[in-house]
Amino acid sequence: MIPLSHYLILSAMLFAIAVVGIFLNRKNVVILLMAIELLLLSVNINFVAFSHYLQDMAGQVFVFFILTVAAAEAAIGLAILIVLFRNRRTINVEDLNSLSG
Repeated sequence: MIPLSHYLILSAMLFAIAVVGIFLNRKNVVILLMAIELLLLSVNINFVAFSHYLQDMAGQVFVFFILTVAAAEAAIGLAILIVLFRNRRTINVEDLNSLSG
């Protein structure tokens, strides 16, 4: 049986990697979207770990809702990214500072 602390340490490491990815790489939109997904993954690990530890299914049910929202967020984010690339021919955040048509 894996103790709860191992899951919390893994989740904290994933969260820290995602925060570092957001703050260090602010140029590429794809990496920013991946870092946001990593943040959501670390939160989901916490929910599942505590749900199992407390013998309560509410955390695991909440994870399904988070995964649904994360999938919709990724699809919309990639669709916006494709439209921006078609119009501007770049995905650098610094070049996308003007969103007026």
